[in-house]
Amino acid sequence: MSLSFLGTHIDAVYHTALVFGGIEYFFGAGVQQTYPGATHHGRPMEIIPLGKTDLPLDIILEYLDSLKEVYTVEVGPQSCFRYRHVSDMMQSYDLFTHNCNNFTNDFAMFLLGKGIPDHITSLPQTVLNTPFGQMLKPQLDSAMRGITQAPVAPASVPSQHHSPRNSNGIVTSQSNVQENHASGASGIPTGQVHQVTTLKKLDTLLTWAQDSCAVIFFTSATCPPCKLVYPAYDELAAEAGDKAILIKVDLSEAYEVGSKYQVRATPTFMSYLKGEKENEWVGASEGQLRGNVRMLIRMAHPPHPHTNLRLHVLQRRHKSVTYSKIPPLEKLIAKMGPRGNEPSVTALKDFICTREASGASDAPLPSLPTITSFIVRSVETTPPNSLFPDIDLLRCALIDQRVSGYLTSEQSNSTISKIFTKVNSLSGECPYSLRIVTLQLACNLFTAHILATRLLQDGELCTKLIQLVISSLLDTAHPPVRVAAASLAFNIAAFNHLRRLEEKHDILKDFAQIELIASLLETLTNENESKDCARGLLTAVGLLVYGAPREGELVELCNALDAKGTVNAKKSFSDDLKDLISEVELVLA
Repeated sequence: MSLSFLGTHIDAVYHTALVFGGIEYFFGAGVQQTYPGATHHGRPMEIIPLGKTDLPLDIILEYLDSLKEVYTVEVGPQSCFRYRHVSDMMQSYDLFTHNCNNFTNDFAMFLLGKGIPDHITSLPQTVLNTPFGQMLKPQLDSAMRGITQAPVAPASVPSQHHSPRNSNGIVTSQSNVQENHASGASGIPTGQVHQVTTLKKLDTLLTWAQDSCAVIFFTSATCPPCKLVYPAYDELAAEAGDKAILIKVDLSEAYEVGSKYQVRATPTFMSYLKGEKENEWVGASEGQLRGNVRMLIRMAHPPHPHTNLRLHVLQRRHKSVTYSKIPPLEKLIAKMGPRGNEPSVTALKDFICTREASGASDAPLPSLPTITSFIVRSVETTPPNSLFPDIDLLRCALIDQRVSGYLTSEQSNSTISKIFTKVNSLSGECPYSLRIVTLQLACNLFTAHILATRLLQDGELCTKLIQLVISSLLDTAHPPVRVAAASLAFNIAAFNHLRRLEEKHDILKDFAQIELIASLLETLTNENESKDCARGLLTAVGLLVYGAPREGELVELCNALDAKGTVNAKKSFSDDLKDLISEVELVLA
């Protein structure tokens, strides 16, 4: 029938999904999930084993969350209204241009470095390439919407406690199943109450809490008042996270514990600070319990002095600086010479143009493995003076989180690593055009949280990134290079600052912070041309120092280099910077 209507033979219109870790993921009414084979589409016609992935589970789930921003339930400003039914919404799903196969292809490409079979992904375009297919497109899309947008039956939706695990689905993961609770550095689960029945386990927990604090709640099965504060104690444990260990001992089961601690009534609470007993009280007062536990945590983890300051710039969360402007691509590709005729270049150009004109949802991913192979080959074989168009094309594509997410999945982030290595190896001989587009590309790496995390956690890659910043800040001949380098330094410092605020620890290694701030201060001393560069340098310095350990190497180095004097000297450079300079001076005091 398809041959007579369309002039070409089509076997079927395929729906695809991807099974990973015992869960089936597919795109319909947004990104949906179900137990394998339990969708409203029925049992699969074919199961294609694609392979295994070694990516960490947290990286996979974070990338999946980023896909949900492209494969949405609804699009446009209509999302602010209430709808009575899925069909009343503006759907991002399009049977021909933004469908389940695009999602499956993107997810598979991230997990394995390869997409699903071409005959599936190319099928919609095959239909649209025929006159009759173009004519029927609206009717077909509308007729299929009730099928493509149908909800998953509640019984088939995996529970929140069902985390991906090893399975024999289309894609199987070798990642370990995560615990429901986070674990601290000691390996002990945090954010939960620890039930104790033996002295050995209690002693172990108190040993783990020697550098922090702990609370023991002595209760018993025959103590009704005790049960009144159980919910509050659970909430306090979740609130404390890894800052405290909250323990519960049922004396009707733990006789030896009660005997050792001479507990004569329940509920009894004992608190410990840095390995020493700090307090003991009796009674089921929820207010007293909350107040005592929170005070104990503040004593064990006193807030940093910087939190008492009023800082408009340094105490807020910052968006990364990105370079999203698209140059005239035809002219850019013309500068590539014969390389511009490569199919991967054409595919990348088409993707960038479609995304720029119609948005990410209308721009299916090209073959990213093919494109990154082309980029790596260019880096290895193209003369430095001719390389910048290749890097600039990749820069434009990196605005899309699916592209930056894919680079996260590469072994050792090979594409980015090779680009950094090439530019760093050229040192002062690096052409201006190549250096500045590489800096802009590096800034765009921070569009995806997972890639920025990988970038700063990987010691070798982070070293190359810091080297790129430092060598670029030394370029006294080109202010735009210094501005881009200062922007990259800002992105690095801001990402570390955010991690410090939210998770109370740094992601940027100490050696990287030391090298970076030394370079920033040196450049700041000599910067007398660009106000934008000075602003980036000052903000990066402030973000690195804000909340840093008072006795740490970073603060010691700032004191040794008279960082406060360097910052103060910039007050005469521009009135626009005076408020920022005052804030940075405060955190350097």
